[in-house]
Amino acid sequence: MAKPNYSFAKRQRDLAKEQKKEEKLQRKKAEAEALLNPEAQSDTVEGAEEKEQTPDA
Repeated sequence: MAKPNYSFAKRQRDLAKEQKKEEKLQRKKAEAEALLNPEAQSDTVEGAEEKEQTPDA
């Protein structure tokens, strides 16, 4: 039986964590900009929410 490669699994977890952190930062930044300019960003924020709610087929 093959030995599990724990280094690879850890690297994948770290990459996923980093990506999730980056997405969260971008989302917070977009929300902050929407609060500063509600007229300019209203369509963008709604479009992002619709994109997230779309189920993966």
